[in-house]
Amino acid sequence: MSEKMKRTKEPLIRTVKIAERSKRETMKLRIIAFALALLAGGLFILLIGFNPVELYGTIISGAFRSKMAIQATVKFMIPLLISSLGVTLAFKMRFWNIGAEGQIIMGAICSSYFALFHSDWPHALLLAVMFTAGFIGGGLWGLLPAYFKSKFETNETLFTLMLNYIALHIISFLRDGPWKDPGSSGFPKIARFQANAQIDKVLGVQFGWIIAIILVIVVYVYLKYTKHGYEISVVGESQSTAKYAGMNVKKIILRTMILSGGIAGITGMIQSAGSDMTLASSVAGGVGFTAIIVAWLANLNPVSILWVSFLFSVLEKGSSVMQSTYGVSTYSAAVLQGIILFFILGCEFFIRYRFVVRGKGGAR
Repeated sequence: MSEKMKRTKEPLIRTVKIAERSKRETMKLRIIAFALALLAGGLFILLIGFNPVELYGTIISGAFRSKMAIQATVKFMIPLLISSLGVTLAFKMRFWNIGAEGQIIMGAICSSYFALFHSDWPHALLLAVMFTAGFIGGGLWGLLPAYFKSKFETNETLFTLMLNYIALHIISFLRDGPWKDPGSSGFPKIARFQANAQIDKVLGVQFGWIIAIILVIVVYVYLKYTKHGYEISVVGESQSTAKYAGMNVKKIILRTMILSGGIAGITGMIQSAGSDMTLASSVAGGVGFTAIIVAWLANLNPVSILWVSFLFSVLEKGSSVMQSTYGVSTYSAAVLQGIILFFILGCEFFIRYRFVVRGKGGAR
């Protein structure tokens, strides 16, 4: 086949993976993306009849305008940070765990059993058992797709996604049946946890934020400085290479998914006992899906996840203040958040890839 015919078979525009960009180039792209996000969001704000400068100022100040606002921002951040750390472990080995929502729910269910039926235990012991139960519940829910993936090569994306809905229906079953609050006056709900089963507050916020910071350090050390972390990276790069090096790939997948699901399960325990004070169907609240975005934006780095989670929480809390202050609809606030995220995520694409256009003299 002639060179000319080969060129005509090439697409007009195609994407090419970039081996590596310098830190300066990466920072430049991110600054451009952030500026474009603000401009596009500002245009949207103008179209709905508001002043962009005032609304952006309200978003920032709304997250920090008072002690209570700061506490609310941290409260938003806790589940997002912990669940992002959980999915990071799976993503590092290229296991597409889309089931953090279900793992959060199962962690909440398992820990809630002790909160509801053993609330007379000593406070410290009860919380420790609930913490362990949350980890085990989420870990076992993460183990299921890992087992079938390693045994039968099932699609982990679909498997973990479907388990989310099963976990959600388990809560509905418990709420309407065995765990239904007898004092609910006909309205199906699970009883509020006794004070003994609730997580204590530190600086006005439930101490889940301390657990979150500890987990950032633990996951960072685990991935960067341990043998297990090295094995996860090798499996993520190439399972064939890992097998050639004598690694037990199946064991690594199972072990890592127990940890990934277990950390998500801790999120469920903290949310149910520290924020909701009961087991509700909204215990995950979409955090498991947002965690996927946070993990990738942070390039699967636990320390970066801390900062990205913080920025997401500021945007979330600030947007709610913006709604109440200016009467902006929930949908408009969601669109504004979506515009900002669109440009930021698009930036990550251009950090990793570039467009190549077919020219008369060949691709350039």
